[in-house]
Amino acid sequence: MLTPQINKSDVLSGEPLLIDGNSLRLEDIEQVACRGRTVELTGGALCQIRASRKVIEDLVLTGQPIYGVTTGFGKFKDIAIKPADCRQLQRNLLVSHASGVGAPFDIPVVRAILLLRANALAKGFSGVRPDVVNLLLACLEKGVHPRVPEQGSLGASGDLAPLAHLALVLIGEGEAEFQGKWMPGSEALRLSGLSPVVLEAKEGLALTNGTQVMASLGTLILLEAERLVKVADVVGAMSLEAQLGSERAFIDKIHAIRPHPGQIVSAANLRALLKGSAIVASHAGCPMVQDAYSLRCMPQVHGASRQALRHAREVLEIEVNSATDNPLVFEDAIFYGGNFHGQPLALVLDYLAIALSELANISERRCERLVNPALSNGLPAFLTSVGGLNSGFMIAQYTAAALVSENKSLAHPASVDSIPTSANQEDHVSMGAIAGRKARMILHNLRRVLSIEFLLAAQGLDFRMCSGTTCGGDRHETLLPGPGVLAAHKLARKHIRHLDEDRELHKDIAEAEKLIQSGELLSAVESAVGPLS
Repeated sequence: MLTPQINKSDVLSGEPLLIDGNSLRLEDIEQVACRGRTVELTGGALCQIRASRKVIEDLVLTGQPIYGVTTGFGKFKDIAIKPADCRQLQRNLLVSHASGVGAPFDIPVVRAILLLRANALAKGFSGVRPDVVNLLLACLEKGVHPRVPEQGSLGASGDLAPLAHLALVLIGEGEAEFQGKWMPGSEALRLSGLSPVVLEAKEGLALTNGTQVMASLGTLILLEAERLVKVADVVGAMSLEAQLGSERAFIDKIHAIRPHPGQIVSAANLRALLKGSAIVASHAGCPMVQDAYSLRCMPQVHGASRQALRHAREVLEIEVNSATDNPLVFEDAIFYGGNFHGQPLALVLDYLAIALSELANISERRCERLVNPALSNGLPAFLTSVGGLNSGFMIAQYTAAALVSENKSLAHPASVDSIPTSANQEDHVSMGAIAGRKARMILHNLRRVLSIEFLLAAQGLDFRMCSGTTCGGDRHETLLPGPGVLAAHKLARKHIRHLDEDRELHKDIAEAEKLIQSGELLSAVESAVGPLS
């Protein structure tokens, strides 16, 4: 099954994105990957590409040894290649390196890889012809998406195996998706009106040396994670109101004397979400001194994850505008280096995985408090009115627990491992692509845990708003939460009805996840309280 496709109704129209190798934004990548924005090279980029290509062509004429151009690859670096075999060498590189296995990356990831590979080549340090870069961009425009297996990259020399699969389609080989169907790469090009290229000196190597798989995964994970950390504040505020928690732990004085930026932002979000809450005001003088950590420490925990996301953004913003080829072509010479090594990305992808795992961990603890009558401050056991006959949300919390347990295994860092390859020529590798794949799985699990908390908190608010019962046991008229929490609750009830008696909860969880992933939840809340940071 191909997942997910570009939604044609959501495709961006208007001016194409112009790339020059130096100014690509992470948000641009998402627009191209997920919303079909078209891409073109700037005039300056074309000049850069042509200048580096001329350097390669002039050096080839001299006959001097150039790695991957007039020599073999890896351990075969000292074996000379005849000029007559130049084209064959580049093709052989692609077909031999296309050794990946497993399910293919989904279409948005492949589109991001196509864009990032083109942007890296546009910097003008790789020695390829403009035709090669333009074909990458034409594949984006026409919707020709190479089949790129998820497994096989060591993260140095870059993402060799997956990038080789990507490049095969450019020469009319490999497989590709076009208009929802898998087919030979040559057929996909033909049906889209494109023609394959014949690779010249250096071009096969330039297409496969790079960190674009790691960077694509990292970018798409980060952008969704930046939205999910706001969702964590929203559903956390819902849970706090449902459990009659206090907003006193979020006052700005507390956070000003431990001024981690992420902590300050999360505390401000929570204050905005809870402002004007009749539920909070109803128990302002209650005897409870302080809440459990999963409620009271939301700014500290959510904020720490925000800091990790900020660091990942800094690294990715550099990486997506970097030259990660080898050798690198300068005006006066060719230099051999290691810019393809994925260690900077591997570390932050592992950091992302840990940060997202912690958001899920604390969310699951809030779920437990909601369903546990010993902890929920008066809510019915498992949030059902007729317990025994009905199990309510008992097993939804089990599912959240299973997801966070899985995350704990996935969060073990990939970047601490290295296995030497190419007869010990490539004796330290980053495993960055593995880190990225694990972080993406954790991201999906986090979204589902937050979806479960969203459901449970909405159910808890139903009881709290209907009964008007405060922590002291007094009864009042219907109490409403803060406008931000109320907007989230109204959205939940617009799409998911209150659980009066047991039903298939997986459908409710899926609907809640849809509201989160589409951005509808954040949009509804921000319409009520203004933008969250």
